[in-house]
Amino acid sequence: MKRQRKVLIIEDERDISRIIKDYITINGYEALIAENGNDGLHAVDSWNPDFIILDIMLPDADGIELCRQIRQKSNTPVLILSARGSDTDKVIGLGFGADDYMTKPFSLSELVARINAHLRRFESIGSMPKNEDSLQFGNIAIDKRAYTVTVDGKEISLSAKEFELLFYLSKHKNQVFSKSQLLDAIWGFASYGDESTITVYIRRIREKIEADPSNPTYIKTVWGIGYKFSLDEA
Repeated sequence: MKRQRKVLIIEDERDISRIIKDYITINGYEALIAENGNDGLHAVDSWNPDFIILDIMLPDADGIELCRQIRQKSNTPVLILSARGSDTDKVIGLGFGADDYMTKPFSLSELVARINAHLRRFESIGSMPKNEDSLQFGNIAIDKRAYTVTVDGKEISLSAKEFELLFYLSKHKNQVFSKSQLLDAIWGFASYGDESTITVYIRRIREKIEADPSNPTYIKTVWGIGYKFSLDEA
């Protein structure tokens, strides 16, 4: 019997957290509510969730900073909920390691669809054939089973979605993908996804793996089309 996947809801508004918990429980998930940042961090360590829903406004912590702390200890997918819907807030949230961003009020069915999509892709990375476990390009080594990337022998920290995007591009080396195609491949909802998400993630990955992020060796921009992992030039 397949293990029931666990979703941690870090949300101080009880009406919202209860509704989310009830709905995702009906859809086959086990759910736990943490009403503040401190309890949320403790639950990440003690409960080991498969997915985290994080409110950006908490009574004892800033959600963006909390996301950064979670990302330092876990690559579990994180979806931020916020009453603020500006592009700046989205970019900041994604820039600190969140995998997705939804604005209140939101559709519960869309929330579950996003959870399903993130977990499906997160788990598919670890279920690929063993001969695809490791990729090596120049000074970069990518190990999908361990979810690790090393540059010049030193391990670097990537969020789950940063890793998946890098792995997907490198696995399809020299193939050009549009932002929409990458959203669909990694997030699974290109029809309503925000293409600026890809821009943010590409920038963050370049900052971590490239010697000169402004003049990248590996992840190239193909103007007017999208991005590619350029093996020949690497």
